[in-house]
Amino acid sequence: MSLARFLFAAAMLGGAGDCAGADAAYAARIAHWRQQRLQTLTAADGWLTLVGFEWLRPGTQTVGRAPDNAIVLPVGPAHLGTITLAADGRVRLDLAADAGATVDGEAVHSALLRDDRDARPSAVRFGTASLYLLDRSGRKALRIKDSTATTRTAFRGLDSFPTDPSWRIEARFEVFDPVQHVELATEAGTIERDVVPGRIVFERDGQRYTLLPILETPGDTRLFVVFADRTSGQETYGAARFLYVDAARDGRVVLDFNRAYNPPCAFTAFATCPLPPPENRLPLRITAGELTYRGGH
Repeated sequence: MSLARFLFAAAMLGGAGDCAGADAAYAARIAHWRQQRLQTLTAADGWLTLVGFEWLRPGTQTVGRAPDNAIVLPVGPAHLGTITLAADGRVRLDLAADAGATVDGEAVHSALLRDDRDARPSAVRFGTASLYLLDRSGRKALRIKDSTATTRTAFRGLDSFPTDPSWRIEARFEVFDPVQHVELATEAGTIERDVVPGRIVFERDGQRYTLLPILETPGDTRLFVVFADRTSGQETYGAARFLYVDAARDGRVVLDFNRAYNPPCAFTAFATCPLPPPENRLPLRITAGELTYRGGH
């Protein structure tokens, strides 16, 4: 072999090695991300522990596991106490003397509950279970968790498409000025109005697609995408999948569909997950990210 040909072949082999090394490093990052995702999902207070969801009515109602309560819990003491939804939206919990419950770690008789719009929502704990106050478009509800829930103890694990670096796509971010809003229906039957700071534009196989990301809370820098595609209801969860996208830099973002994951509603009937807007129902098969949960409810 001539020297020129030898150097050319060596360069090609070196390039192939670099590509293989980069792909291996990327696959390792995705594997690490999936492990963290699994740990969060299966945590003692993770989504798999949900066992109940109850809307509150105005006024005072009794709450506990006994059937004579206005709100019957699947776990906990027979009579936890009473909960009052005031006209101004404040919610007060008055605990029964023998409830054996705490609010934010304190043994109190009565407390005003902070809902999940607060950075530190109130946690009412009793035994292996806990209770939280939610706000959904102005409506108040109770979320009940139990660390011994069968959805957690009998969890069957996560399945995903094989990691494919081609689904890590650099995209353009077009800022909306002023920001726009979108109304997202949820699987709980409510409507959420969210801020849309811009549009994500990407290409796949020569075709152009767009996505509308939302900001989950004021001041967020990460973008949150709720989307469906032609795998939805087939290989992947029918309602939608979720994807976080880091803040744009110089008008560019990275869509890494290998990190697309199932919403909590794929695992439990007691979650309130947003559904994708029409703009985010993509006419292509995104064969990356999490597959349908094989133990789905």
